[in-house]
Amino acid sequence: MSEFWLKVDKTLRYHAARVQRGMRSMCWQFGRRPAQRPVIIVGCSRAGTTLVYKTFSESQALGSLNRETHDFWVDRHPLVNKHWNTHALDAADASAADRNFVSRYFYAWTGRTRFVDKNNQNGLCVPYLHALFPDAHFVYIKRSPGDNLNSLIEGWGKPDEFATWSDALPEKVGVEQGRFKQWCFFLAEGWRAYLNAPVETVCAFQYTAINQAILDARRAIPPAQWSEVFYEDLVRDPVGEFRRLFNEADLPFDAAMQTFCENVLDIPYNAFSEIRLDKWKDGRNHDKVERVLTDVEPVARAMGYLV
Repeated sequence: MSEFWLKVDKTLRYHAARVQRGMRSMCWQFGRRPAQRPVIIVGCSRAGTTLVYKTFSESQALGSLNRETHDFWVDRHPLVNKHWNTHALDAADASAADRNFVSRYFYAWTGRTRFVDKNNQNGLCVPYLHALFPDAHFVYIKRSPGDNLNSLIEGWGKPDEFATWSDALPEKVGVEQGRFKQWCFFLAEGWRAYLNAPVETVCAFQYTAINQAILDARRAIPPAQWSEVFYEDLVRDPVGEFRRLFNEADLPFDAAMQTFCENVLDIPYNAFSEIRLDKWKDGRNHDKVERVLTDVEPVARAMGYLV
């Protein structure tokens, strides 16, 4: 097919998708069916949440945008409303209007009332998301502190990917003696105290803040609506662990899903390097990570790690 006809095909597909979304949105308006049992992926940034999200997105029983939803949620609840203090949302921020807006949006884009969602900030918003959808199923991905901190440090060196939302921050960022001038990943309460800190100290703060927030929120979620997985177990046995997670979320795990999971570690979902465990020990950030391991020890132990 010539380049011209490829462009024509792409244009037609784009407009057809827009029309389809418009029709679904109108249909939703008549029925007003709230989303049912959405699957919410939570965890620290760089913990393997994208791997889990993309795998759940392969399920034919779920709708998925196949993209992260940072802007969607922040547009709904602008950071300025929280005085730029945090990305966290609590139950008091939830409303029927939010529930309808989110349900309609995901139905318009996916055609399903059950969907999967993931972004860097969801872990700070579990109380809000549970209030919004009381039947939601949460999947919490935990990653060992050494490797997670190492990957966070690497991520801070990629502001074009992880700081695209932070240009309007009201504070001047000078992390690592001014090397990093854009705030990456997410804002947790107290972040301003780290504006000029070493990057490993910032990452230890973020690792602790979001994992502690998830652990605190877990207490209010019915056990049947909560799943947890160690990233390390996913690497060792992706088929077995995803089968368990799908079963706990009441999702079919058929032969096609098994085949997908058998090969999922070969798909470079935003990985900075090869997938292997304990990468930090022989990596360039070894000394930085080692300096802050004691800082994250309490939350790591609460997550189930012996550090």
